[in-house]
Amino acid sequence: MPKMKTKSSAKKRFKLTGSGKIKRKHAFKSHILTKKSKKRKLKLTHSGLVHESDVNSIKEQLRLK
Repeated sequence: MPKMKTKSSAKKRFKLTGSGKIKRKHAFKSHILTKKSKKRKLKLTHSGLVHESDVNSIKEQLRLK
């Protein structure tokens, strides 16, 4: 039987933290930044955690389950 492959897109977008949570980056900060406020752009810079309802599907894509 062939090896199980991870989804390349998930591999590039998510990282696992030391405590086992999944870290992600915010969207909407790549272009058209002139109409967005400084406060909004600053908040989008920082990374966040994946919501607990999505954790199982992402772990499956990363083959962690």
